[in-house]
Amino acid sequence: MTTGATARRGRPGHDISTVLATSVEVFNERGFDGTSIDDLARRLKISKSAIYHHVESKDALLGLALDRALTGLEEVAKHVRSLDGPAMDRLDTLLRGSVAVLVERLPYVTLLLRVRGNSEVERQALTRRRRLDRLAAELVKQAVGEGDLRPDIDPAVTARLLFGMVNSLTEWLKVGRGASSADIAEVVAAVAFDGLRVHREA
Repeated sequence: MTTGATARRGRPGHDISTVLATSVEVFNERGFDGTSIDDLARRLKISKSAIYHHVESKDALLGLALDRALTGLEEVAKHVRSLDGPAMDRLDTLLRGSVAVLVERLPYVTLLLRVRGNSEVERQALTRRRRLDRLAAELVKQAVGEGDLRPDIDPAVTARLLFGMVNSLTEWLKVGRGASSADIAEVVAAVAFDGLRVHREA
């Protein structure tokens, strides 16, 4: 994996998915730097050696978690890059797909958005995130060139604002409560694009 993460073969009763999901929960509560392997072992009710049976380090756990968020977003980006048609439609697909990944993998995306580049694992994750940011900015720029988005707003700023709105969902969204990911994406797209589109006379 490009995040430098390695997982080891699990043991009965303590599979890697459980270890990873619980670790991400604790990382989000306490901060990655503020969490020790002892903290994870206590939450999981297993020994530290049981955790090390699955992964070689706390950084490796972080790498696995960030990879789970990033692979979902990269799959959406890959699909968008394969599409033809107006940039506006592809940007809409990117936004809606990103919302779907965020809802499906909320704890992992939340952790990703808190990464600041304090380690090699974090720096690799940020490099991958920037590729996604560039795709969004390129699509905004193309949509402006095609006359579908307002030309008076900088494309990079517009892209940051659009996906800043998506990312803000991590601050209040509760999985399994209320609207579906499609419903949420519809609202985000409406709020985001209604003020940015060029409205042509019928």
